[in-house]
Amino acid sequence: MITVFRLMFWLASGLIGFTLAAFALAYYFASRSLPDYNETIAVDGLSATVEVVRDNSDVPHIFGETDPDVFFALGFAHAQDRMWQMITDRRTVQGRMAQVFGQSMLPSDILMRRLDLYNLSLSSVEAQDDQTKAALDAYSAGVNAWLTEVNNGVRGRGAPEMWVFNQPIAPWQPADSIALFKLYAFRQSGHLQAEVLRASVSQRITDDRIHDILPEVPGTSVTALPSYASLVQDLPTEVAFDWSDASRAGLPAADFSGASNAWVAGPSRSTSGSTLLANDPHGMLTAPSPWYLARLELSTGGVIGATIPGVPVVLTGRSASLGWGITSAWADDMDLYLEEVDENQSNQYRTADGWADFVTRESIIEIADAPAVTLKLLWTQNGPVLPPDQFNLATIRPAGHVVSLAWTGLSDQDTSLSAAMGIMRSRSVRSAIAAGRSYIAPAQNLMLADPNGIAMQTIGAIPSRDEAHQSKGRMPTYGYLPQNQWRGTLPYDTNPSIVDPEGGIIGNTNNKTSTAAFPNHVSYVWGDSQRIYRWQRLMQARGVHTRESFIEAQLDTVSYTARSLLPLVGADLWFTGDPAPEGTPERRRQQALDMLASWNGEMNEHLPEPLIYAAWMRALQDRLIRDELGDVADAFTHVDPIFIERVYRDIGGASAWCDVIQSAPIETCVDIARQSLDEALIWISENQSGSLESLRWGDAHTAVHVHKALADAPILRWFVNIHQSTSGGDNTLLRGLTSGVDPTPFRNVHAAGYRGVYDFADPDSSVFIISTGQSGHPLSRYYDDMGELWRRGEYIPMSLDPSLARAGAVGVTVLVPN
Repeated sequence: MITVFRLMFWLASGLIGFTLAAFALAYYFASRSLPDYNETIAVDGLSATVEVVRDNSDVPHIFGETDPDVFFALGFAHAQDRMWQMITDRRTVQGRMAQVFGQSMLPSDILMRRLDLYNLSLSSVEAQDDQTKAALDAYSAGVNAWLTEVNNGVRGRGAPEMWVFNQPIAPWQPADSIALFKLYAFRQSGHLQAEVLRASVSQRITDDRIHDILPEVPGTSVTALPSYASLVQDLPTEVAFDWSDASRAGLPAADFSGASNAWVAGPSRSTSGSTLLANDPHGMLTAPSPWYLARLELSTGGVIGATIPGVPVVLTGRSASLGWGITSAWADDMDLYLEEVDENQSNQYRTADGWADFVTRESIIEIADAPAVTLKLLWTQNGPVLPPDQFNLATIRPAGHVVSLAWTGLSDQDTSLSAAMGIMRSRSVRSAIAAGRSYIAPAQNLMLADPNGIAMQTIGAIPSRDEAHQSKGRMPTYGYLPQNQWRGTLPYDTNPSIVDPEGGIIGNTNNKTSTAAFPNHVSYVWGDSQRIYRWQRLMQARGVHTRESFIEAQLDTVSYTARSLLPLVGADLWFTGDPAPEGTPERRRQQALDMLASWNGEMNEHLPEPLIYAAWMRALQDRLIRDELGDVADAFTHVDPIFIERVYRDIGGASAWCDVIQSAPIETCVDIARQSLDEALIWISENQSGSLESLRWGDAHTAVHVHKALADAPILRWFVNIHQSTSGGDNTLLRGLTSGVDPTPFRNVHAAGYRGVYDFADPDSSVFIISTGQSGHPLSRYYDDMGELWRRGEYIPMSLDPSLARAGAVGVTVLVPN
């Protein structure tokens, strides 16, 4: 017995020792790629010495004698901190992810190859202005200088992920930066998905009910559209609707497209007599953050703000004389076309002038541990042919047709990066507006402030459509009909623009910016109909504003939606019903209603009411639409407040949604409200522990910053993913958009990756923050150091004062010419 015990002891000890040794070895190899910020490095491609001063938050402050040298150092710093992120994003846009990650990434690769974004980027290099070309060349040389350091064997493999997914890294080139900007643009638009969804819904319900479930944002009325079935013949009837295929292709569903907040106050509405600007662009939460903070000392002056790793421009930030922020404009910059294929010659499709040949090219996708796949890429005069098995295209595509996409970002002369560079170099509101003229995609609202004035200008190309367009760009149409085809783009001067308004304040929360009628409209689909009301109240509550009041608004967690929907939905449930004993569903319902009755709508992570409210509204909408829409109801992952309001105010007979078609009784809206509350409370009891009073919204509304490659890896996922309890919700200014899908429907997956507030009375008192940290290396102390500040609503200084950066520097990297 003693012998067995000893044997077990030595086996256990050996196993523990082996495990510890394995962890130590893994740590050793992974830590070798941690950069040393206190170095002098000789590199090729510089004209003079450059200093990269890392402040105490690891934000690089770059000082060089020429602009190209500064951009060189930015490329070097990006690659030092975010090499894995940059090469993964480049692989994504090139359609080469399956080569490393296998079959799971094949849908993404197929989509990217068909869109051909990378080749369009190669063609767009020569379209850039001279300053931007020089910046791109220098930036690429800086990235490659770091890759050379890695290849020389003294930097591990450049990133710890490279020990798991080791692949050769091609040198960086200017087209790579343009391609990453195109990828960013593509992810900002949700109009492709919106067209498919409207077409699918119109096949299942009557025209008058479409206005309920896909409502117009209040404003100028819209001419009624024909049903999709009346536009398109021979539609499929047996194809199941599955919106999860959008995420498999690497494109978020429409709800997760571009979102953001930005507002400015002019001198008359600021306590200091100068201007203020706040901006927080939203996106999918990732680790590391999609944004990277940097300060560049250029010939036009210093600039500081947020960059995208791989792109040499500050997209939102400030100089000493100008602040700029961005919000998604939600311009309708995409159209889907049904292209009829010649049944006798499959290489031809119908045009207005007869049959024409597809533009074709073969493309080979290599797949890890599987045979390569050869694609035949097709282009029509309207745009590329999309994969037939993605975005539910099979549900809206008649037999003998393929679906093509027109999108403004499919330009081979894309000058958006030159425009962004011009905005960054501008010194006044007027010059920034002028610089935005050559911006193409994504369409964005550019919020501007200089010390004496403010403005908002929509930048980006907006398609010009024919008045006779069959669906007004809202559903797929036949591509051969001339009236459905684009006629170029609308003039830049017709884009929404506000300069120095009398009220002294401008803001945008992705809300409706234009009431222009079709075909001169911006969009029929907007990113917000709720946050804007809370913003208006906060702005008008004060005669003048300060930096602190702008921060307070940026972090506001009160839900205008909850305040407006709860009294409406619960009107006949409040303080009603017979007394019920403890432990019964009736008692639990009364308890929940009592709690909601005294709640002010604040989506605070420590409160139980936000969870009860969110679960109730989610169950309510699903009960209202499931019987009419069937599997298409799965696409409605988030509550549409306008739809709920229409139903409970019975606007246009919308209360008809309350009756369950399949049941014999006629259900009332009160019945549905009560049943859905009971359903929500059952869900809560099954998924959350404790009493209703002990619930915490933050336990369900956990922000998960996901590592793109190792998110699901055993053990490693606990080191690379970042989890945080958060406040806010789908419709608060501190937006934390929920996943909307089981088993974690309230997980915070889409929020502000960057926040900045700029005060031009004292520019160096400006502040900013990103959602994780500067480093993409999980072993770095800068991997998640800003994350807790971000969660608590705190910021770091955003100063252009070199002495402040040097005083708290954690390292100074000196790059010298070879």
